[in-house]
Amino acid sequence: MEPIGFASHDHAACIATSLEAVDAHCRAAGLQFTPIRRRVLEILLQKHRAMGAYDLLDILRDEGLGSQPPVAYRALDFLVAQGFVHRIEGLSAFVACAHPGDVHVPAFLICRSCSSVAEALSEPAKGALGRTARAAGFQIERTVVEAEGLCPRCQPEAQT
Repeated sequence: MEPIGFASHDHAACIATSLEAVDAHCRAAGLQFTPIRRRVLEILLQKHRAMGAYDLLDILRDEGLGSQPPVAYRALDFLVAQGFVHRIEGLSAFVACAHPGDVHVPAFLICRSCSSVAEALSEPAKGALGRTARAAGFQIERTVVEAEGLCPRCQPEAQT
């Protein structure tokens, strides 16, 4: 899987493809992809950056879709549980999954300037962390890989 987030791509197709994949998954699994859940995912897909629950709630409120925090949190809980949205631990924020429906361990490249997030494939159990864990007799069940820096657009040399 290629990192998604910093490279130019057909953003409208990216959004449509993700929404179709999530909708198909929910239908096949008998899950409700409610209008609020769909809208929260659409917002995250459109913004293509990490967003806090209250940022999402502000947009939902402006659109007349709910003004209480549980509205956003319930939608996010569902989307995270199904793997359609990832929680960015270091930012207490959320980002749409770039690979919905694919089993993967994401690594997040987070721009500290514009908050854009690229999602890349990570295999920590096969790298140095995995070797260290095995040497200690530890079995890794979950990892969170987040790197903070500057995306290509925000790097000083990109601005000259």
